[in-house]
Amino acid sequence: MKKLWQKSWRLALCALLLVWIFHCIFVNEARTSSDPETWSKLSRNEQWHLGWNEGPGQLWQTLTEIKPGALLLSLVLMGATIFLGIIRWRMVLAVQGLNLPLSRAAEISLVAHFFNSFLLGSTGGDVMKAYYAARETHHKKTEAVVTVFVDRLIGFWAMLIFAGLMMIPNGTLLFGDRIQAVPSLVILGMLAACTVVVVLAFWGGVSRGWSGARAWLRRLPKGEWLERSLDSCRRFGKERLFVLRTLAVSMLLNAVCVLQWHVVGKGLGLEFPLITLAAVVPMVICIAALPITPSGLGVRENLFVMMLNDPSTATPSLSLSLLAYAGSLFWSVAGGFVYLLLKDRHHLAEAELVADKNAEE
Repeated sequence: MKKLWQKSWRLALCALLLVWIFHCIFVNEARTSSDPETWSKLSRNEQWHLGWNEGPGQLWQTLTEIKPGALLLSLVLMGATIFLGIIRWRMVLAVQGLNLPLSRAAEISLVAHFFNSFLLGSTGGDVMKAYYAARETHHKKTEAVVTVFVDRLIGFWAMLIFAGLMMIPNGTLLFGDRIQAVPSLVILGMLAACTVVVVLAFWGGVSRGWSGARAWLRRLPKGEWLERSLDSCRRFGKERLFVLRTLAVSMLLNAVCVLQWHVVGKGLGLEFPLITLAAVVPMVICIAALPITPSGLGVRENLFVMMLNDPSTATPSLSLSLLAYAGSLFWSVAGGFVYLLLKDRHHLAEAELVADKNAEE
């Protein structure tokens, strides 16, 4: 019942946020297309009714206006971000001595992307990724799971750094109004917190100041596993140029991600400056990654429209957010097919690993 309640209220919140953003945009569309004097004479219920009568058609018309070439290119760019993520994960795996073939890493990453579509936040599929990664080995399961955590940590940190850097040329837009300033300050807070986590995970420092830190860690539930995980993380800090190399790949991934949104916007005939999208897109993605609603739905759409803060572009902004997310869903469907078609083979591989382990013992 507890799990059911936790999932239910998050789903309800997701639905509420989506209804709210659609409602606001639909009513705004009806207001702008109506005579001001006539609109002012309508009651609140009549305004809402008119909005929900006219708004959906206007939104659908905007969604269908995208040029097919731009939509196709956006799907390719979304696939490129997934591929770059696979390359980065294999770099992380190599530090732990886990040489996962590119094809197998791609399968696992696509399956994780599939589960991200309906689990909480936009990182829920990492649980499945860690599960499959652990099954790839019977002697370094902890290290395999840690690679998923480190890969996500590096990617999240890089996107926060990217967003922070892009705030500089967009300072007037992001801090000139309280509506934009709040998410901007949240991102800066997240960047500071994530930087602390990276430093502690890779280079430590707590045990040097507190001699009993390791003893306290061992007394926690799963203490031995936590200590081994921490030791695994230390290896990344000792690996020469690891952080710089993975950050470089992540920054390229972030740039391609922003470019995908820019292509969708161009396909819709929108003229959002690329430099503005370079700040807004990573900010929205980072906040939507928090485990609030499934796949960040509702949170992402509200934030994107709010950050642009232009009532005249509310519907196109929502269309841009939905179509950019459609690219992610396309690759999620591909991941679903991988999961269904190769699931039996994966279970067979697990049985073979167990058999090998028993033979060694």
